[in-house]
Parts: sequence; structure tokens; C-alpha cells
Amino acid sequence: MAAGNLSPRQKMINLMYLIFIAMLALNMSKEVLSAFGLMNEKLTKSNVASTQQNDNFMASLEQKASDQPEKYEHLKAKAESIDKLAEEFDTYLEELKGKMTAKIDDPTDYEIMDKGDYLDENFFKGDIIKEEGQKFLDHINGFREGVVEILSSEKGMESVIAEVKSEFSTEEVTNRDGRKVRWLDYHYKGFPLVASLTKMTQLQADIKNTESEVLATMLQGTLSSEVSMTNYTTLMETSKSAYFNGEQFDGEIVLGRKDASTKPKRVELTLDGRKLSEDQYTIEDGKVKLKVGTGGVGEHKIEGKLIFGEDGEEIEVPVNSSFATVAKPNAATISADKMNVVYRGVKNPMTISFAGIPDNKVSASAQGLSRTSGSSYVMDATSIRGREVTINVTGTLPDGGKVSDNAKFRIKDLPKPTGTVRGEDGALKMQRSSLKISTIGAKFDDFDFELPLKVTGFKFKVPGQPTINVKGNKLDGRAQQALAKAKRGSGIQIFDIEAKASGVSVILKKVSPVFVELTN
Repeated sequence: MAAGNLSPRQKMINLMYLIFIAMLALNMSKEVLSAFGLMNEKLTKSNVASTQQNDNFMASLEQKASDQPEKYEHLKAKAESIDKLAEEFDTYLEELKGKMTAKIDDPTDYEIMDKGDYLDENFFKGDIIKEEGQKFLDHINGFREGVVEILSSEKGMESVIAEVKSEFSTEEVTNRDGRKVRWLDYHYKGFPLVASLTKMTQLQADIKNTESEVLATMLQGTLSSEVSMTNYTTLMETSKSAYFNGEQFDGEIVLGRKDASTKPKRVELTLDGRKLSEDQYTIEDGKVKLKVGTGGVGEHKIEGKLIFGEDGEEIEVPVNSSFATVAKPNAATISADKMNVVYRGVKNPMTISFAGIPDNKVSASAQGLSRTSGSSYVMDATSIRGREVTINVTGTLPDGGKVSDNAKFRIKDLPKPTGTVRGEDGALKMQRSSLKISTIGAKFDDFDFELPLKVTGFKFKVPGQPTINVKGNKLDGRAQQALAKAKRGSGIQIFDIEAKASGVSVILKKVSPVFVELTN
């Protein structure tokens, strides 16, 4: 079915067309033709993305050649040659596909593309390959040999060259009967139009994939010996984001790719314009580890260069980094765990701390505030009459010094509860029997605290009948009798719901009523 030197992808394509041959003998279904048409569409979309990717590659390489012509210019020239070969071949295939479908009114009607007349007539004349067929072969051979010639002098391109020779081979193919047949006959003679169209699109995909692989290898593969160090940048690693004045700064300048074998021949660095001596840094695992004091408060610049040796050349990687020395902390971090306000009637959890100071060296005070453990506090604003509360915080530094800060929080009342029937609120529709046994409840909508409410009574109103005061959270005998007299579609009102929250001493706002429409 396929020669032993074909790639797995090519073997899969050959298998696909072998299936086509078998199905032709069985009067190929329209669904199969449509499936190949959809495959062709997906390949076409993929080719558009591949073209954009290759264009981006070329633009990137062109920019690099402009920035550093001595390193990238010859790569750019080779890439442009391959891009030209790819564009010429792709253009030819696109024109050929246009000729193949020129007489078809709807190029997406794949179910009528079950004949192979165009290629059979234009590529073959009996056992002879016609001029158009030879032109097709010449394009494949020209692309293959052109790419191989361009890459043959480049180190590290051996695998790419081998793949190009395999993907674009036009050597004879051994068919399923063990006989050798011409490549063009094997792939395109006697096939339905949609099959050949799809294979042309796949060939375009192979062209673009080849170009993409070549360009990618040029930029980042085995040719990196030419350009490797220029791809590096320096990074600063620190154990923490800020330092107290007087501490030793333990920052480390590293390359973008950490590698123990990547070590500079020389280091020329300055700290705030002063040259660093050899005892102020060490080189470990490809990193330049600094051992300098942090200096005074403010930003400090580390500048200079790392000099690397490569192929007899010295390549300089510039260093331009900075770190900041900050004063000791004098501001506390105070945050409400639930929200930016505190509520009357509930225990509001809070976290109070000072950056860089242990919790046991921090104290906080305010009306209603108490510590539970560590940096965790509880604020009970029930007895506070105003609408704000100020929390004062003091921290003790290691040297015995004091720092302090404060913050204000708004005080809000608990939100208005919402009445519920069977856990539902607002205007409801319900059967008479369901309402009869339902529980009347209340809840806080979208409230950050878990605060269950208990209903102790409510008023029950059936149209045309007196309002009934009910104790508890279910309909009593009188309310059930009134409900039994209600007509279908009647609007039942449940209002003046009395509710209490466990552990809350404040008076709750009036509970919203519930309206129930009887459905039977």
C-alpha cells in the first residue's frame, strides 16, 4: 500500500484513499463525499492559520536581521528563499484547485464531486502522463529539491531535510497487490474530485508545515549556537519584596535560562555606581549571587555586564536591575473578613496585623472589639450609638520602638428580612393542600452572615374573610378553615410576620410579606 520510506502521515493519507477505492466499488455514499468535503474545509482553515504563523516568523526574523545583521542576515536570506518556494508551490496548487472546481456551481456541494474527470483527462492519457500532470510533478520535485539545497549547508537541519524528502517524494509506490505503480497514478488516477481536492489541500498544509518547521529551527533549534546568548536576559531573584535598612541584601542575578554550565568568564558590575569587588558576589549554578548591604532607604541600581565566551568571541549580556530598601513598618493592615462594614447585632470577625511584626506584639482597641486568637478579633457594634467606629492599633518593633495606626469602619443595621412559604419568597403559585401544611419562614437575602430566623407568628388573609392572627410558623385550625373557603385563583396574603434571630439583641426590621395564588 505504501513504500517503507513513507512517513506515518503519508501512510495514513494513502490508507484514506485506499478506503475510497473500496467504497467506489460499493457505490460510495453521499455521506462519505460530504465527510471528505468537510475535511477539506477544516484543512483550508488550518492553512490560513499556518500562513499567519509563518508570516509572523518571517517578520520576527526580519526584525532580528535588522537589529543584528551579522548574526541573522544569512538566516533571513535562506528563510526568504524557502518562503518564495513555498509561496510559488502553494499558488500553483490553489490555481489548480480552482480549475478542478470551475464547472461546479456550488463548490461546497461535495455530494456531486464523485467523478475524477478533470485530473483523469488533464493528467493522464492512457498510461502516459500528460504535460499538466508532469507540471504538477515538477512543482513537487522543485519544491523538495529547492528546500534540500538551501538547507544542506546548515548544521542541525538533517532531520528536517529527511522529512522533506519523505513528505514530498514522488517515487514509485507499491500498491496492495505488491506491484509498483507511478506515484501520480497511485494518488490521483481514478479518484473522486472531492478526494483529489482534499489531497491538494493536504499538500498545501504539508508545504506550510515544512516552512514553519524550517523557520522555527532557524530561530530556536540547533542553529542557536549562532544566536544563543542574545536571547538571554537577566532577572533578579530576592527572598522578599522589601528590606529594612541595615540588613544584608541577598538578591541573585540570574539568566533567563538557569543552567549550571552557563557561567560568565568575567563579571563587571556596579552598585549605585561603585564597582563590586570579587568578595561581594559568587557564581553558583549559573547565577551571580550578590553579598552586599542594602544601604539606605530608597532604590539602588545594579548595572554592568556579564561576559560570556562562545566560539572564540566574547558576548556581553547587559545588566540593568534595581532593588528597593524600605523603612521599617509604621502602618497596620486592618481588614474585615466579611465586608468593609460592621453590623449591629452580630459578631463581626476581623483580622488585624502589622506587616513584619508578630501577632503577640500587636494590640488593637475599640468599643466592642475583643481578640479571639492571634490576629483574629471580633467586633460587636450592638451598643455603639453612632454610625462609625475607630480601631486603634499599636505594634512593638524588635528594638522596642512603637508604631501605631487606626482605621474607621461604618456601622450598619441588619438588612430587612424576607418572608417565605416553603422556603420560597415573593409572589407564589401553590395548591391548596400544599399551602395548608407549609411552613412560614423568614430569611436574609444575600447576607454574608449565617443568621437563621425563627418565625413566631403571622397574619393570614383570605379575600372576603377576616384577617386571622396565627401563632407559630404553620397555619392553625382557623387559618385552615379560611383557606378551605378560598376560591381557585384567590390571592392569599401572609404578612406582619414576626421573626427572631438567635443571639441577636437588636430589633429586626419588618419582614416582607408573601403572596400565594391558589392553583386549585
